[in-house]
Amino acid sequence: MEGEFGWNGGIGSGEGAAYGAALALLPYLLIKVAWVVGSLVGTLPVGTGFGMAEWVVLNTVTVGMAGIGVALALALVRPWGMRIPGVLVAFCAWVGSGLLVSILPFGVLSTLLDAGADSQDGGDGPVRPAWEGVLVQFSFLGMGLGLALAVPTYLRRRWPQAFAGRVGDAPRAAPPWAAVVGAVVGLVWLYWAAGGTMGIAHPTERTTHGYLLGAVSGFWALAGSAAVWMIARAHPARLPRWLPLVFGWVGSGSLFAWSGWKLPFTLYAALAEPAAFTPPESPGTAVILHLGAVASGAAMLRILVRERDRVTESRPRPTRH
Repeated sequence: MEGEFGWNGGIGSGEGAAYGAALALLPYLLIKVAWVVGSLVGTLPVGTGFGMAEWVVLNTVTVGMAGIGVALALALVRPWGMRIPGVLVAFCAWVGSGLLVSILPFGVLSTLLDAGADSQDGGDGPVRPAWEGVLVQFSFLGMGLGLALAVPTYLRRRWPQAFAGRVGDAPRAAPPWAAVVGAVVGLVWLYWAAGGTMGIAHPTERTTHGYLLGAVSGFWALAGSAAVWMIARAHPARLPRWLPLVFGWVGSGSLFAWSGWKLPFTLYAALAEPAAFTPPESPGTAVILHLGAVASGAAMLRILVRERDRVTESRPRPTRH
């Protein structure tokens, strides 16, 4: 198995990126553990707007997510990763890539525009020392860059046939409704990022952080939707298949992962109406958009997976002589 998938004990670009991603995420994991333990023993404050139970649960969830991220990065490079069911590794990589792909450009833009001052790590943390914020940003950026290099290497080792050939090699499929829904969601996010007010219930709660993240999320929603449309409709025929596959993979993952993360908080804000947590969007509109994003992202992934089978079936079988 090791020889079949190219594992020879050396460290290439993809392997080095996987180890780097795992190491980069460790500071975030340790910081979140410290927040949970510190709040329980009374040495660190609970985040503004949170009760003790809410704060501990939220950060315990992020500790689990960080632990899964470290394990995922190692599974992409270690031989035992090839013994894990490919569907499980691919799903975790898809969700992780979707979450982090928006963090990468946001981290760069927020640094250039000095926009990071109006956020507290997505609103789920207390006021923290500057060095702590730097480590959190480093973890996100390092993990995102690492996965960007390591995931394609892993996928091409495990399913090389999915990346070969061109878009037109497979027969044309029915127009994918998921790509249409994903594009609509992306357009709404871009409209809000451009300053649109329709569907915004609390304009004063809008921040530069929200504008930037909305713009990046909207871009990936549109890019992923366009890529899936190209793949399903087999046009343009001569386009290398790996290009729309990458954009479809990342875009659908971003739709699913980010809205899957935001949906519980949006429902909580809509039902409980906490005074300390007031999203700028109308709760009903936000819930509909997040539900549409989750559904379309999952359906787009299904289209990408089925594309591999369609390509395989469309290739001529070798004749025996």
